[in-house]
Amino acid sequence: MSNFFNDNPDLQFHLTHPLMQKIVALRENNFKDKDAYDFSPSDFEDAMDSYTQVLEIVGEISGEIIAPNAESVDHDGPLLENGKVIYAKGTQENLDAIKQAGLMGITLPREFGGMHFPIVPYIMAADIVSRADAGFVNIWGLQDCAETIHEFGSNAQKEKYLSRVSKGDTMAMALTEPDAGSDLQAVMLKAHFDEEKNTWLLNGVKRFITNGDGDISLVLARSEDRTQDGRGLSMFIHDKKNGGVTVRRIENKLGIKGSPTCELVYKDAPVELCGQRKFGLIKYVMSLMNGARLGIVAQSVGISEAAYREALAYAQKRQQFGKPIIKFPAVYEMLAVMKAKLAASRSLLYETARFVDIYKTYSHIANERELTKEEKEDQKKYQKLADAFTPLAKGLTSEFCNEIAYDSLQIHGGSGFMKDYPIERIYRDARITTIYEGTTQLQVVAAIKGVTTGTYLSLIQEYEKTSIKPETESYRSILISMTYEYEEEEARITVHNNIEFTEFHARRLVEMAGNIIMGYLLLNDTQREHSHWKTLEVFLRFARSKNHGNASFLNHSTLNDMGKYKFE
Repeated sequence: MSNFFNDNPDLQFHLTHPLMQKIVALRENNFKDKDAYDFSPSDFEDAMDSYTQVLEIVGEISGEIIAPNAESVDHDGPLLENGKVIYAKGTQENLDAIKQAGLMGITLPREFGGMHFPIVPYIMAADIVSRADAGFVNIWGLQDCAETIHEFGSNAQKEKYLSRVSKGDTMAMALTEPDAGSDLQAVMLKAHFDEEKNTWLLNGVKRFITNGDGDISLVLARSEDRTQDGRGLSMFIHDKKNGGVTVRRIENKLGIKGSPTCELVYKDAPVELCGQRKFGLIKYVMSLMNGARLGIVAQSVGISEAAYREALAYAQKRQQFGKPIIKFPAVYEMLAVMKAKLAASRSLLYETARFVDIYKTYSHIANERELTKEEKEDQKKYQKLADAFTPLAKGLTSEFCNEIAYDSLQIHGGSGFMKDYPIERIYRDARITTIYEGTTQLQVVAAIKGVTTGTYLSLIQEYEKTSIKPETESYRSILISMTYEYEEEEARITVHNNIEFTEFHARRLVEMAGNIIMGYLLLNDTQREHSHWKTLEVFLRFARSKNHGNASFLNHSTLNDMGKYKFE
């Protein structure tokens, strides 16, 4: 039997990171629920055992059901009937298996039927499911939207909707419109309060909505008349049972075909206000998008895992000139770099998830009692790290995902271009990861703040001080020299105090910082598992070369250079 958790020791390695002690202690709040709910853990070991058992179930369903269905789902796709979405047969089988196993509402509180798991094991489940079928994780993984209701909704809304998600209802977040993609301030879907019906009603169109016909939707709409910016937007909850929304079409996409991407028409659709008016974009969507972006990082890593495994298996089996192609330097070098990029991506994913876990858990605790001064400082520290790492991780891992999928198909040669092998589908699925939930270009604009504020450099210096084994000291020396190079080029660009010039070079600076951070994360991994040193060495060779290239470009750049790239 295939189990996508048990066959991957890297997942089990990251699940047992030392910081999990702190995460579990905060999440379980001194294990106060141990006598109130069945299956509530009584101590740290009990909690970790629960996470492992659930992830084994996720791994089994992914390996035995979701992965075997992936090709037929990609071929069949969802259908549109009478303004509603009908999932592909394989998608419905996947969803039924997930629901039957009780894998909806993983992070939601036990009082609403959830498992109350931290974000790390939830993200790990998304990593596993994405390896099986990247499109399906866009249906199952949107239960993450329920976190927004949990954080900002009323008690009645929590009771009503979170319980339904835990029982299997799917979700969607309806944000973008034909004229409002990345610029969500341009959203014009109209929300008005009908005094006679005593409810809010929505009218207008939404486009590119993932799983748009989900049971429960979070909808961004303009609630304030005569406004044009984000201050006139509010967040609403739409219950599919109440009608008023029609799916006008399902987009015909390059990849993730099993995930229905919909254009929606709202005609007096009754909804509930979530949270306060006017905070829809500036507060709630920002929180929602950060969670969604972490999910795309997990999706990117899962796709990378699938692509790498397909390349490795093919290279071991495919014979040319009397020997397997994995014996050829041109091929085994590609595989080694792919594996290093995958390992670096996964380390960055779970470091980010741990940061998010801690600050989010503090937020939930603050709803029950006032945080101590020390707790507030700790929360502020981890929120700053989470805010800096989320765009960094989304940008870098999605780019690595596309590179790994590209190289995997290349190793397959002409066979990879045919639909006879899964890599053809995986390659197409990978492409969206650098686009949705904010393109790489937008992630870089967000991440450059971590450069200019010194957040990345401070963390790099903190990593540098970590105690390591003597035999790995040479790797730290390489990272220290890369840091000097990064500091020098960062100062060279930011000294001009020119925003456009800094943003022009943002991707190069962010990549340099990200490569150093991933290098330190892999170095720290070798302290717990010595077998990781080879992957670390390959990654450092790759990363140092990339950083040298970026440094060379930056070193010869002037303010006047930007004009050479501009279009009239």
